[in-house]
Amino acid sequence: MTFFQMTKTIIKNLFSRPATLMYPAKPAKKTPLTRGHVSLNPAGCITCRSCQRKCPTGAICVEVKEKTWQIDNMRCVVCAACVDVCPTKCLTMETQYRPAMTARGGMEKFTVAGPKKKEPAATDGVKPAPAKKE
Repeated sequence: MTFFQMTKTIIKNLFSRPATLMYPAKPAKKTPLTRGHVSLNPAGCITCRSCQRKCPTGAICVEVKEKTWQIDNMRCVVCAACVDVCPTKCLTMETQYRPAMTARGGMEKFTVAGPKKKEPAATDGVKPAPAKKE
């Protein structure tokens, strides 16, 4: 009985079209919800580390002192959790897929602006005088 079922499946597959697309030759359909890769706007990052804490695979590393933001594309599962939690919306999810990698790597490192420094509040419209160095 299983021989006949297998024969039926083989004949069906021989005369039908393939179920998959030939990806690089024929591009995949893209919708607004397509997840290709994470993109960063370094000027907007305040190094709050919320994306690093939310990443389920630990693909994101933020160094506050060095003001760097790094992502390991080989570990990223493109879940968009970091994009959803970013308070400054400097992370976005692009719809374009990354090209195939032939060697281990995929690390991207960016120098970011970091948190904005607050200036001391001026009293009566006068800026405070700089401190003297001795």
